[in-house]
Amino acid sequence: MLQVFGSSTFGDCTRATRRDFLAVGAVPALGLTLPGLFAQRAFAAETPVPSSNTSVVWLWLNGGPSHIETFDPKPDAPREYRSVTGHVATSLPGVALGGTFEQLATRMDRLAIVRSFAHQNSGHGGGTHWVMTGYDNRQSDAGGKPNRPSLGSIVARMRGANDPGTGMPTYVRQGSIGADGPAFLGASCAPFDPQGPARKNLSVSIKQDRLDDRRSLLSQLDRFQRTADASGLMEGLDAYEQQAFNLVLGSAPAAFDLAKEEKKVVDSYGKDLGQQMLIARRLCEAGCGFVTVSFGGWDMHNGIEKGFERRGAMVDRAVAAFLDDVAARGLSERILLVITGEFGRTPRVNRNAGRDHWAPLSTLALAGGGLRMGQVVGESSAKAETPRASVVTPQDLAATVLQVLGISPALQVTNPAGRPVTLVENGRPIRDLFA
Repeated sequence: MLQVFGSSTFGDCTRATRRDFLAVGAVPALGLTLPGLFAQRAFAAETPVPSSNTSVVWLWLNGGPSHIETFDPKPDAPREYRSVTGHVATSLPGVALGGTFEQLATRMDRLAIVRSFAHQNSGHGGGTHWVMTGYDNRQSDAGGKPNRPSLGSIVARMRGANDPGTGMPTYVRQGSIGADGPAFLGASCAPFDPQGPARKNLSVSIKQDRLDDRRSLLSQLDRFQRTADASGLMEGLDAYEQQAFNLVLGSAPAAFDLAKEEKKVVDSYGKDLGQQMLIARRLCEAGCGFVTVSFGGWDMHNGIEKGFERRGAMVDRAVAAFLDDVAARGLSERILLVITGEFGRTPRVNRNAGRDHWAPLSTLALAGGGLRMGQVVGESSAKAETPRASVVTPQDLAATVLQVLGISPALQVTNPAGRPVTLVENGRPIRDLFA
């Protein structure tokens, strides 16, 4: 495990630092102490780019949800094309959702449904890479590594990997998603995963007297900084150590703990996905800029009606509770919810009563973030095969998300070859969503 050790620069402090420099919240999975992780991230992030005080919750329906049974039910299409779960009228005249989304139908004024979201890679790996990053990568379907950073990693790169006040990681994932990592941006911009050892490291597991000793060491080092020339290194080290203390002793760990939430709020979300969505809201309140929630089970090549009766109902309840909760807390303008997956499903039901992979029309809905809600963006063909008007691409989605976060899609980062790379090369923010 790599510690942040002293050096000859510190003179007489060297003997103490090699034994006693802080190991608050060690992160075994990364081979770093929290102070070391903060130092590494600060180095990689360079100077954070100013951005708005907004956050994104990215609900990923892993496996490829049917665009027809979710948000484009086509009630007037032939039987083999329209939603097998039926449809439900929404609060927006003339607009219907799939039959398992009864609660969301009453909240259509807080949703924007995109019925023209499309790309051209119907493989799980490739489709995921395209939607998560905005770029196609055909090698992903053969197990190739991502060659572009995910949107969450871009946010971590641009804002800095941790909130300076709470220590909350800028980018947190709940459940792994392919291509959700940093690619050439480096490990410092990877998502923080609260499962396993990382969650344990948010807790203080040392006795109070030892914690006091370590705080005393910080104080001694601070006095040393005021009386000796340490070439600026001590000042930086002290800042990283203090940030580590803020993370494990401050408000960040509490955001992951639903025991600290009102029972009636917890109950409204339900279990499983609902709990993940509630944690996502709490993380955003505590300074997280991008939270992914992975909810699988959507690769429905057979039995799609039965599959949606369970999975669709869970999404309906959890997202409805989320919309109500953020509205009640005055967070609707601050938090953008994105609901999508790697692709949609074939327009025609197959002989196994399911639908197969279909990227030419895919699932997308958004809520909040200061965007214009209560509308349908774009239009699909009569049988939900392709967009008929206002095509929206993954690049457009990426540009929209970054603009909500106050990050210019035209900004550039440096790739491993030392060349500038534009974040979003061809996409434009979805015009209809902005006032």
